[in-house]
Amino acid sequence: MPAAARHKLLRVLGAGFAVAVIVGAVIGVGILRIPGEVAAHLASVPLILAVWLAGGVYALLAAVSVTELGTMLPETGGYFVFSRRAFGDRIGFTVGWTDWIGQTSAIAYASVAFSEFFSALFPSFAGRESVIAVAVIAAFGALQWCGIRASSRVQQMASLIKAVAFLALVAACFLYGGNRPAAPAPIRAEPLFVAAILAAQAVVLTYDGWYEALYFTEEIKDPVRQLPRSMIGGVAVVMLIYLLVNAALVYVLPPGELAGSKLPAAAAAQRLFGASSGAWITALSLISLPPMINAVMLCAPRILFAMARRGLFPPRMAEVSGRGNPDWALLATVALAVGLAASGTFRTLIAVASVIFIVNHCFALTALFVLRRREPALERPFRAWGYPWISAAVLATALALVAGSFYSDPRHSLYAAALIAASFPVYLLFRQARPLY
Repeated sequence: MPAAARHKLLRVLGAGFAVAVIVGAVIGVGILRIPGEVAAHLASVPLILAVWLAGGVYALLAAVSVTELGTMLPETGGYFVFSRRAFGDRIGFTVGWTDWIGQTSAIAYASVAFSEFFSALFPSFAGRESVIAVAVIAAFGALQWCGIRASSRVQQMASLIKAVAFLALVAACFLYGGNRPAAPAPIRAEPLFVAAILAAQAVVLTYDGWYEALYFTEEIKDPVRQLPRSMIGGVAVVMLIYLLVNAALVYVLPPGELAGSKLPAAAAAQRLFGASSGAWITALSLISLPPMINAVMLCAPRILFAMARRGLFPPRMAEVSGRGNPDWALLATVALAVGLAASGTFRTLIAVASVIFIVNHCFALTALFVLRRREPALERPFRAWGYPWISAAVLATALALVAGSFYSDPRHSLYAAALIAASFPVYLLFRQARPLY
């Protein structure tokens, strides 16, 4: 392969893939579990649906804001690219490094969850969850190694199957639900304002992943036109499914019963079809995970690729195979994910990563303001709606979520701050003399 081609990704992805990677990364087990947590804070059905709608609007407006950056700087790497351009190499490295660790922790987390659901469906595999999780990571790593065309086709098909499965759950609830016995609403021990904030925190985290298409702008055909459509369309699809799932759950379960359930979807299925229906919800949980694992495993190596070609990681990580995949960056991602899954340390890291992701949202949104002011002449094919007011409101919400994380979970928030601080010596270790280009 010519030297220049060894560091060039293939521009072969369409808008369908970009929507599929958002749907695949966002919709997961959280939507089957979090509605109960939200209902425990908010006793009213209209409030429950309103907070899910508000979370979707937040994700949509945040997506619109950072899409300006994606079309302005159509490079692979996502938040790293924007933060480096706005704040320099040191901050850019911190954002990229923590983003990569967070994404890889999500791979480990989802793979272990897959193994647990698999062994629940097939009890003969009980006790082998770690082996199954490692095998799942290795299998998706092998799929990525086959090339971007193969893995993108799998992503689109798996995300479609996931969306249809969730819509089938919604249809079953509306067809066979109703005529439920009345149940008293839970007594809320916290003021409504506090309850709404805690519920909103949970909902916004359930929407996390709305930004995944940004990591592939260098590989999307005509990103100036397709990226805005994909970001808006992907978030809209997720919002629609989330609202339908919650509407279906409150149609079947009274708020009091919904609030008392750790897995409301299973409770709804049992009410409709009896105790044996739990296996169907386990199967739905199982179906929801492969698109997420594949999407995040596509994304994470591209962060290392982007950092390496800017001289902030070993240059080998910026090498691309003829199949359009950064194989060395993929190998590093798979190795870390396997280590986390086998050791169990991912459970702490995923809690830390949930804080890191929101912090990185803040960096990206702040980069929008910095680059608007510092580089006003830079071509912006797509402009954020209602700038600066809407973007400022989204940034203020993200900052409030960070503050809320420190208040509600100080231990993991401090771990996140420590991980950010630890990036500085790592930056000094890995930075190269000059970027590849």
